[in-house]
Amino acid sequence: MPYLTGPVLPAGTLARSEQPTIPTGDGLVLRPWTAEDAPAVHEAFQDPVMHQWHIRAADSTDEVAGWIEEWRTAWAGERNVQWAVADADTDRLRGRVALRDVLLGDGVAEVAYWTVAGARGQGVAARATSALASWALDEVGFHRLELSHATANEASCRVAAKAGFTLEGTRRSALLHQDGWHDMHLHARVQGDPSQGPTA
Repeated sequence: MPYLTGPVLPAGTLARSEQPTIPTGDGLVLRPWTAEDAPAVHEAFQDPVMHQWHIRAADSTDEVAGWIEEWRTAWAGERNVQWAVADADTDRLRGRVALRDVLLGDGVAEVAYWTVAGARGQGVAARATSALASWALDEVGFHRLELSHATANEASCRVAAKAGFTLEGTRRSALLHQDGWHDMHLHARVQGDPSQGPTA
């Protein structure tokens, strides 16, 4: 039985070319990960705030090196693709953004991010997320990007809004953190939405 619609994006849309470096235009760059990033990522995951909102811990630099190797090769798989967020001038690591649970045929993916402790309060997450979303929607042709965070994580809610992701609702008891089950806000940005939310 044939489908009545074709795929939004065909298989190979990402993998047929090299993973791009994406400038934000305001001092940051989204770039592929390198093995040299392992110590900075390990340090980032020692931050208690990371433990509060993320479900993964990093016990050693060697463990993180394994993650980075997975991140470097994931582009070809077109399911979970990751970028380092770095300072455009110094290449100092400021965080990470990703497209997870990519469904090319549906034109949908989930955006995820984190920032190192020293980058918080500087708009890094919002700027990087906005740049990634604009690239995915406007250049690649994704139709819808989703973004989820614990409802108690007010900082992430602000990031989503600044990056143009509209709050659509709450997924009750949706993700298990180390302190128990969290309700999750669901935000989304679709083709045609403004690239940035209200600045007020």
